[in-house]
Amino acid sequence: MQFRQQALSKLQSAEDIDLPVRYARPQGWLALAVTMAVMAGSAVWAVTGTVSNTLEATGILTHGQGSYVLQSPIAGQVTSVLAQEGSTLPAGAPLLKVRTASGTTVVRTIAAGRLTTLSASIGAVLNTGADVASVERVRHFDDPLVATLFVAADRAASVRVGASVDLSVQSAPTQTYGVLRGEVRAVGRTAQSRQQIGSYLGSEQLGEEFSKHGPPVAVQVRLDRSSATRSGYRWSSPDGPPFALGSMTLTSGTVHLAAHHPIDWLLP
Repeated sequence: MQFRQQALSKLQSAEDIDLPVRYARPQGWLALAVTMAVMAGSAVWAVTGTVSNTLEATGILTHGQGSYVLQSPIAGQVTSVLAQEGSTLPAGAPLLKVRTASGTTVVRTIAAGRLTTLSASIGAVLNTGADVASVERVRHFDDPLVATLFVAADRAASVRVGASVDLSVQSAPTQTYGVLRGEVRAVGRTAQSRQQIGSYLGSEQLGEEFSKHGPPVAVQVRLDRSSATRSGYRWSSPDGPPFALGSMTLTSGTVHLAAHHPIDWLLP
């Protein structure tokens, strides 16, 4: 009881009434000011700032007209090969001479294009309908290359026409020559099966490779042209590779999707 009376007397002392009240230390005000500044800056960035988003996909360089597989219309033995892989041939160009029971027949191309694969060799015995060659359709000898990327069907909707694309080309190491520049020209409307991809590229193996994770959507990429490089296309490095790019070359692409404001992720 004695101690309680002493405590009450001290609280009621006139000496304590004149003492100033300290609400916060200077260090506390500084911490509060810094916190408020960070919160304000974050709010401004969330509204005005942007966050880039990318999508990775594999693909191939072609002339964009597709390919066809040439099948033998006859049965017999190959006696002569009349064309070489990589050559550009007109429609009706002779490819093979085949000896049959009724004489020698010449197997010819159906449409103009570049001979990408020749399966038959001298001495080979062909059955009617056997695959003998793959021909990439080419309208003109100097037709530009395009890249076809095969994008997972559930991500294709995020790809927009005009989006910039960086391409790593198998024959030109990125560490040495950088990446090839391009932009999206068209996005497929439906996913493609293994058979459709194989038919377009003239290769069942490529059809299996590009569809191994499910039917993809084809995205066509126009390559940026440049007269300052040997390849004729624009690269992230000043010169790019010192050689021309070949059709049917494998590539992988990074598609730059539309940028988003961070606040978009917080709003419903």
